[in-house]
Amino acid sequence: MKKIYFSKGPILSLITFYILSCSSQKSNETEGQSTLDNMEVTLVSAKEEWIENRVQDAKARLQVSSAGQKLWETIEAHGTLSTWFTNGPISFHFDYQPLDGTLRRNTYQVVDKWSVRAVQEMAENREVKFGWDGTKAWTYPDTIDLPINPRFWSITPYYFVGLPFVLADEGVILEELGQKEYNGTTYDLIKASYEKGIGDAPGDYYVIYINPETKLMESLRYIVSYPGFFPDGNHSPEKFMEILGTQIIDGIIVPTGYKTYWFKNDEPAEHITNIEVTEVSFVPAIENSYFDVPSGAKIQKGY
Repeated sequence: MKKIYFSKGPILSLITFYILSCSSQKSNETEGQSTLDNMEVTLVSAKEEWIENRVQDAKARLQVSSAGQKLWETIEAHGTLSTWFTNGPISFHFDYQPLDGTLRRNTYQVVDKWSVRAVQEMAENREVKFGWDGTKAWTYPDTIDLPINPRFWSITPYYFVGLPFVLADEGVILEELGQKEYNGTTYDLIKASYEKGIGDAPGDYYVIYINPETKLMESLRYIVSYPGFFPDGNHSPEKFMEILGTQIIDGIIVPTGYKTYWFKNDEPAEHITNIEVTEVSFVPAIENSYFDVPSGAKIQKGY
């Protein structure tokens, strides 16, 4: 859905420096190990500084409005933004099951949260992959004609799994919509839309339902305005997603699944999709090159 791109910044620059330095070490094992240890300390320090700066920037940006303050409380309740970034890339199995018999999207995926790059593997054949490297969408192998739009779907599941953390990004406009009752609980509603020019579909929005007692997000509404599907600036009808359960992975609360409904007359209507989110883990040690476009891939043109 929404793609917000960030510079890979000092961390990846230091990784490059680290690799080059290690490759040119002297053969003396003691001196070589000392150099390696020093490089690892430098890399860890740079990562910690980058995360601290990004978290503090987000906090300062959110504290200027009541909507932002409520979102920050929700992010903290879900495990904190610092832990979210410190844990590194996220891996999960996302099984999107429409009830009308249309395309099921069942994939295993890994997403680099720092730079929003992703690789997805098809559950029925994990040799078939697609992804987003930060600038290009691709499909592998190039002989495969996937019924999935790689540019759109590479990041879409991550945004559902990554809420509310992804709403702390730059370019997000927050607005309070008052309160609304659903299933016996009265929720605080926060709408998140996007500044012009942010990502592929700045016309997207989310409305998150925050439990005022626990501060947790328990439901949401959204639209899709992706120009590959809506080239004239239109968007999908609004949908409502109910979070079915949660799991705590390395200190972060993430959903176990969703039920999706059309949202009509200010209420959830027909139940249209089931989504399962399983096998969630954080993979901080994954190689940066994992997110590169693989040799033999086909690059998507346009939306």
